[in-house]
Amino acid sequence: MRVGVRAATPDAGLAALAGRLAARHGDRLHLGTSSWHFPGWSGLVWDRPHDPAALSRDGLAAYAAHPLMRTVSLDRAFYRPPDAATYRRLAALTPPGFRFVVKAAAAVTDAVLRDPASGRMLQANPDFLDTGTALARCVQPCVEGLAGRLGVLVFQISPLPPRWLADAGAWRIRLGALLDVVVPALPAGAIAAVEVRDPGLLGPELAALLRDRGARYVLGLHDRMPAADAQLPMLRATWPGDLICRWNLQRGQRYADVRDRWAPFDRLQAPDADTRSTLARVMHATLAAGHRVFVTINNKAEGSAPRSVRALAEALDALDTPAAPGASAP
Repeated sequence: MRVGVRAATPDAGLAALAGRLAARHGDRLHLGTSSWHFPGWSGLVWDRPHDPAALSRDGLAAYAAHPLMRTVSLDRAFYRPPDAATYRRLAALTPPGFRFVVKAAAAVTDAVLRDPASGRMLQANPDFLDTGTALARCVQPCVEGLAGRLGVLVFQISPLPPRWLADAGAWRIRLGALLDVVVPALPAGAIAAVEVRDPGLLGPELAALLRDRGARYVLGLHDRMPAADAQLPMLRATWPGDLICRWNLQRGQRYADVRDRWAPFDRLQAPDADTRSTLARVMHATLAAGHRVFVTINNKAEGSAPRSVRALAEALDALDTPAAPGASAP
């Protein structure tokens, strides 16, 4: 960490909360945010405001010093996949128990090629769910660079065009072939996970595919997807296993709109108590059964990702009791 980007001093309540969670769950609980380059987190994560470019370049070590931040989602890998050297530099800035959630490149997970400026569909993507492209651009660099600090590699499937939605069986065949190659290529302890943005893809067929390949379903909380409670059948259908959740955007909101209205992301703008309660309950059940939890939260979920992380940790802390025998699926 360069001089000038320093961690905020945690208050006594935050330090005590983190200590209780660590004592109960050890290395199984990983909470964090989507990226870390936000000047508005001054006093929450940083000791003072910093330029976004400086935070992006030098802020990860300070972020990882926050008592609750034990993961981060590298969403930028979706657009510009880092090379192994970049991953290695990031890993070196984090403590041993820290784990990264990495989004696989859009070059693999988007069925169409898009205009970079508008996002408009241009043509079919010939590399959609291609195993060779996935290994070369997504798997090999992050495995080589992050090694044991790779927690989850997320294949977030962008909204599918009508052709693929009309033939979900063909899409699942291609996804299964990809996972057959990716899952064995990950280091011990790392997870391959799949997130979708089309509610119609949810169902027993997808759950069975993920379960059979040793991959996990991502509880993706986004405007396009059902609320958390409505996605619990997918978690039950793939139980037992680790929980991966990416809390990105509330239903009824638009990303660009809340980005502009909620900046600089220093306070909760739209607290979502229902989602937080559901997540805490699922996290509690997952941890009680001896599995791991990875939850990353975007500023656009409630207005300030660090404050959302703390509120979720407090909700889990309120539920926590010594694990009961025979914990059941969430």
